[in-house]
Amino acid sequence: MNNVRTVSDTKRAFYNTHTRPVNSIYRRVVEELLVEMHLLTVNVDFRYDPIYALGVVTSFDRFMQGYRPEVDKSSIFNAICQSLGDNPPNYRGDAEHLISLASQHPWEQLLSQSSDIPEAHDLRNHLQAIVNNPKFKYSRLFAIGLLTLIQTADPAIVKDEAKRTEAVKQVCSLLNLPQDKLQKDLELYSSNLEKMIQAQIVMEDLIKADRKKREERAQAKAASTEAAVSEPPKDEATSGS
Repeated sequence: MNNVRTVSDTKRAFYNTHTRPVNSIYRRVVEELLVEMHLLTVNVDFRYDPIYALGVVTSFDRFMQGYRPEVDKSSIFNAICQSLGDNPPNYRGDAEHLISLASQHPWEQLLSQSSDIPEAHDLRNHLQAIVNNPKFKYSRLFAIGLLTLIQTADPAIVKDEAKRTEAVKQVCSLLNLPQDKLQKDLELYSSNLEKMIQAQIVMEDLIKADRKKREERAQAKAASTEAAVSEPPKDEATSGS
């Protein structure tokens, strides 16, 4: 009997957990992330690791910037994780740990097996497990996690495409990852992120324009009411003539 959870099962679990509507321009982002994570978790070769967690958290936070109401963001993230049978604090905790490490040490040291950084011990074990696993399930979210790790450790890489490409090449060589696939995934991620930023700008402009129109209508209505109140009754106006 096949008991593998379906995409429909996962979506149903998500909407049963987060019961408020998801804003229209973000709904596709949420569902695509949900489906991507679902397809990974039901794959027999997939294993959760902190770099993947960092990719999930980074992707969610970047694409969900500007979401309103702000308070719903944590509810949506928690519902995504819980609908997959995962623990949201594990994702956030692992991501925050990697960001903390990357902000204090060069990325080459973090990825090197010869590094003597004690707090990076668990990360090195995860990386070695990836190297030793011929069936390691690579994913776009893992690639985003790697990029975030590198960029946090060396912010200048963000502004230098050649340095970024070289860093990605070194990581792929170290971890036996498909460089062309990883590079294309990161380019698509950057492109989609830029499109989302533009959509958010357009949405914000529309909201501001709508707010301005409502304020103008309210002001016009208030002025009309004030004029009607201050205008003397018609009979009184004619009796004084």
